[in-house]
Amino acid sequence: MQLTVWTYEGPPHVGAMRVATAMEGLHYVLHAPQGDTYADLLFTMIERRAKRPPVTYTTFEARDLGSDTAEIFKRAAKDAYERFRPQAMIVGASCTAELIQDDPGGLTKALDLPIPVIPLELPSYSKKENWGASETFYRLVRGLAAEQPKRPPNRLSRPICNVLGPTALGFRHRDDVREITGLLFQLGIDVNVVAPLGATPQDLTRLPAADFNVSLYPEIADVAARFLEKEFGQPYTKTIPIGVGATNDFIVEVCGLAGIEVPDLSAFASNMPWWSRSVDSNYLTGKRVFIFGDGTHALAAARVAADELAFTVVGLGCYNREFARPVREAATELGLEALITEDYLEVEAAIARLQPELILGTQMERHIAKRLGIPCAVISAPVHVQDFPARYAPQMGFEGANVLFDTWVHPLIMGLEEHLLGMFREDFEFNDSAGASHLGGHGAAEKVSDAVAASEQAGEGAIAALHWAPEAENELKKIPFFVRGKAKRNTEAFARDKHLETITLETLYDAKASYGR
Repeated sequence: MQLTVWTYEGPPHVGAMRVATAMEGLHYVLHAPQGDTYADLLFTMIERRAKRPPVTYTTFEARDLGSDTAEIFKRAAKDAYERFRPQAMIVGASCTAELIQDDPGGLTKALDLPIPVIPLELPSYSKKENWGASETFYRLVRGLAAEQPKRPPNRLSRPICNVLGPTALGFRHRDDVREITGLLFQLGIDVNVVAPLGATPQDLTRLPAADFNVSLYPEIADVAARFLEKEFGQPYTKTIPIGVGATNDFIVEVCGLAGIEVPDLSAFASNMPWWSRSVDSNYLTGKRVFIFGDGTHALAAARVAADELAFTVVGLGCYNREFARPVREAATELGLEALITEDYLEVEAAIARLQPELILGTQMERHIAKRLGIPCAVISAPVHVQDFPARYAPQMGFEGANVLFDTWVHPLIMGLEEHLLGMFREDFEFNDSAGASHLGGHGAAEKVSDAVAASEQAGEGAIAALHWAPEAENELKKIPFFVRGKAKRNTEAFARDKHLETITLETLYDAKASYGR
């Protein structure tokens, strides 16, 4: 086990909490010492829940270790049932409680509670949060749906599917569910159950009533989806609808599973393709981007960045090793070596070495980007409060593609703005003391006159002697037209001051740095 200040994933019992907190009518009894109750903060502070998670901690103390901790657990489980009256319970131990080797499942069974009680065995020192969420969801599905009858083939009504995978504390999961269920309805497909998010244990017993399953987040849903496929003959989707291309592929896939005709895809509109073409292509095309996150979002981001925004992906990786193979395959197709690591310091070193112009990552990469002065957009958990917006902001579907464009491109544009503000800080029109130009700012006329006089003193011969190297001229063209002239004049003034005859790419950046001081 590696000790570190920050981690991409918590222990597996936090994954179990994400499932329990996402559902209604389910209660989690967690055998844990007082210090392991920190997880409440993840949901009340970061996800901004209106109520505390449905979790009861035993909160045993050091002095209890010399007595009967098993009795403490049994009392907590019984009290939780009597107080909350859930439809079902899950029971397990935190990483610390795992060391004392109590058996929460066996202890609860001895209580003979009148509801399903599903024990969790989550090896805290070898597995992580996403695995814990996946295992918990699978155990719930297996425990509650396995005894249900198989649904006869649907011949009369609209096709029916389940949507699997969204949890509490997931990155934009609530908005993704809204976007994708709306899309499915447009296609003529009804949604039977969305789980775990918003589902009850009773809802899980209805999972076999669907024709197929939509796996939105494979890290969490795929194990349960494979079980349902094996037990009830329900196929499940493999395409994650993030980006315009993937969403189109998703529509084709679900229509095939539903046995319906694929509609005219042009009827499903997204602004992203037009916007990406409308933005100065010289500015966006070839922008170097580094991508890191969970496997699902990292893979999707790589496709969108390379195929839909014409970025150059210079780094690709993920922190959940269960997705190492597909991430390595995607990286190989891009001519890269995938970065599979749980160490954020390794990620920071890779970013510092590659010097991308944009980082697409987690909250960890946001911190790294701030230290390195690189624009960043968050695309994956772990995230903080700013990535649980009050507005509707899905990542999936056609509206999700619009959100991706805004989220990814705007940091680059704002980076350009900061670049220009720095370059023209001492310019007669753009400095702080000049005032608004449309109001005839004080002192502006004098500064214009001074600048013109200085230019004239340089002499026409000196101006004529300046030569722009092709690479510098190409870089100049990337600056928006409305300030390109000023950038050109400032750079040439800098070159004349340094007695240079040729303006190279280095000269252009030296001029920027000079005006930015």
